[in-house]
Amino acid sequence: MPYHDRLAVSWDAHTAPRAPGAPTVVSTFAGAGGSSLGYSMAGFDERLAVEWNPQQAASFRANFPDVPLHLGDIAELTDADALRLARVEPGELDVFDGSPPCQGFSTAGRRKFDDTRNQLFREYVRLLRAFHPRAFVMENVRGMVIGKMRLIFNAAIAELRDAGYTVSARVLLAGNYDVPQYRARLVVVGIRNDIAALGVLPSHPLPHRFVPNVREAWHGLVNDDAEIALACFKPEQVGHALLTRMKPGEYGEKYHPNGAYYSHHRLSFDKPSTAILRNGGTGGACEACHPTELRRVTIAEAKRLTSFPDPYVLLGNFEQRWAAIGNCVPPHFMRAIAAHVHSLLAQAEEQRAKAA
Repeated sequence: MPYHDRLAVSWDAHTAPRAPGAPTVVSTFAGAGGSSLGYSMAGFDERLAVEWNPQQAASFRANFPDVPLHLGDIAELTDADALRLARVEPGELDVFDGSPPCQGFSTAGRRKFDDTRNQLFREYVRLLRAFHPRAFVMENVRGMVIGKMRLIFNAAIAELRDAGYTVSARVLLAGNYDVPQYRARLVVVGIRNDIAALGVLPSHPLPHRFVPNVREAWHGLVNDDAEIALACFKPEQVGHALLTRMKPGEYGEKYHPNGAYYSHHRLSFDKPSTAILRNGGTGGACEACHPTELRRVTIAEAKRLTSFPDPYVLLGNFEQRWAAIGNCVPPHFMRAIAAHVHSLLAQAEEQRAKAA
């Protein structure tokens, strides 16, 4: 099935009514809703989302009008209010999800050990204890397990275990889960200890056999002329001069004066994209550029490369929408994780029934 048709099927799954007894999820650090869309594609009933950025929250509301949204600092959301908004009692929720801000860990950033954003996982753990769900998923950059940052990772894992969970962490490649980009992310899955005692241990979804490429991702896509204009480099800009010389798949430092690290990357039609970042660049902090034209990738093209179906609404100017895409968990990636965790919980129910 062509990629745009697979996205259409995923969108239909998102917009379909929830089945009776659908698994439930609460999403923290929800952003513009990439993770939430993955859960929705997998049939989950989202009970609450938490996001502090008003612009990204506006995009979330545009796509999830019926999901209660706490707009504000997660530290100001009390345990009691979180449970009330989600309409659950402690222990009832199926999955607690979150991607605490990762800029302090990212290999594309400065990787400051004392970055205050590195401590936001403690707020995640606080609400995890309050909800006491059957399972949790915490996603972050792979830089969290590299070098001195591993000390923070180890502290986070210790707190998650202390909260009453059996934990498994792996670095997964989003491209192996029907996302047309090489995006490596750390995924931590936890199963509550009483469920793990049944023999159902945390694990991760198996990868697909192929990674979609840029050509497949963009098949059938029609760009708006105004969006193309926003993406085009002006003749006086460095990007314009670089792209006149660059071939598909090349990085601009090959041609840039002094081999500057921040440059441009021409995508190749026949390969997946490198990771799309919040600043409009790709892995290595390079500007994501069209394989043959003198311009950046458009928002519509970036959405396809991140597995957002075309109808998904992103609000704001060009830079704000880029940030929403670069900060998100690719929906198809999270759909695979959500479906896998749901299967683990279903196994646990089967084990309970046999034991009864």
